[in-house]
Amino acid sequence: MSANEATGRGPAEFENILPNAPQSVVSFEEEAPSPLRRAQHFLHQYPTTVPFLVLALGVIFFSSIVGSKFFAPFNLSLVLQQVTIVATLGVAQTLVILTAGIDLSVGAIMILSSVVMGRTCVVYGVPLAIAFPLGLLVGLGCGLVNGLIITLLRLPPFIVTLGTWSIFGALNIFYSRSETIRQQDVEAAAPFLQWTGTIIKPYDFLLNNLGLTVPFLKGSVITYGSLLMVVLAIFIWYLLNRTAFGRHVYATGDDPDAARLAGISPNRTLISVYALAGLICAVAAWVLIGRIGGISPQGGQDANLDSITAVVIGGTSLFGGRGSIIGTLIGALIVGVFRNGLALSGLDVLWQQFTVGWLIIIAVTLDQWIRKVSS
Repeated sequence: MSANEATGRGPAEFENILPNAPQSVVSFEEEAPSPLRRAQHFLHQYPTTVPFLVLALGVIFFSSIVGSKFFAPFNLSLVLQQVTIVATLGVAQTLVILTAGIDLSVGAIMILSSVVMGRTCVVYGVPLAIAFPLGLLVGLGCGLVNGLIITLLRLPPFIVTLGTWSIFGALNIFYSRSETIRQQDVEAAAPFLQWTGTIIKPYDFLLNNLGLTVPFLKGSVITYGSLLMVVLAIFIWYLLNRTAFGRHVYATGDDPDAARLAGISPNRTLISVYALAGLICAVAAWVLIGRIGGISPQGGQDANLDSITAVVIGGTSLFGGRGSIIGTLIGALIVGVFRNGLALSGLDVLWQQFTVGWLIIIAVTLDQWIRKVSS
């Protein structure tokens, strides 16, 4: 016997039990977002907006204080040359941080690769055709080791790369014997390693080859290393924004569990990212040799933190899944502009470090605020 038959009431009686009940329908309407909330959403969608504004304000501020010296073609060229190595390493660091990781060993990989390239060719007399690719393979191998340890042992990237930073640094000292190779020796045995330091004068190039006269470029210089950095950044930008690999990188950094459910292998993506980052560090080693002329096992000591600084200030989230290569390049330029502007203003180096430190804190604080949109 059903409940309705037991009580002697039909379905219609249940509908009439509360004849005076309100008949209104509940509605769930969202309130109009406040201007602050809209700004938060905008910055979440376009993370390079803030770094671009900071760069513009920095240029305006220092140009008003320093005057025409800041906009001198040679000074702007100097800023570009100073940030070339940091920006190149920043490209590698961006790939890693997009996966919610971090690589503290990028500087050590760069130095070790440069020592292998130079010492193998100059000291041991190995042909450049072997020594140069060997240096690139060392960078690739170091990155691969990082990726394998992180994925197979399931250890935090911070701990793993902190350990490999020491390991690669020890290998650098062992292989180099703490000996610096002079610029003259490199030039005599392997001038190709110094190719990235070759200077181009845009004003003379345009005048002699195209017959164009651009007065603003008179006095400016640019190196092949800077051009190589730009080409590399464009390639990685295309890789991240126009290929399936790039979508896998963002998905892995945003939510590895969801990425796995979507058919993406987070471990394979992480191994590929760290290996590619190591290869980019080896390219940075080539740029470093061209920059300083010689090969020093002590060079680039601050490269690890400088690369992280460029990425963070450039708007890439330390929690993964959000950021861009363009933002990293802007972040590197911000650091270069602030240091150059403070130096031209006559301030001590310690104030340059002081300013960059505050920029990092502000950038991370802003990132935390923007991330609330997705939570």
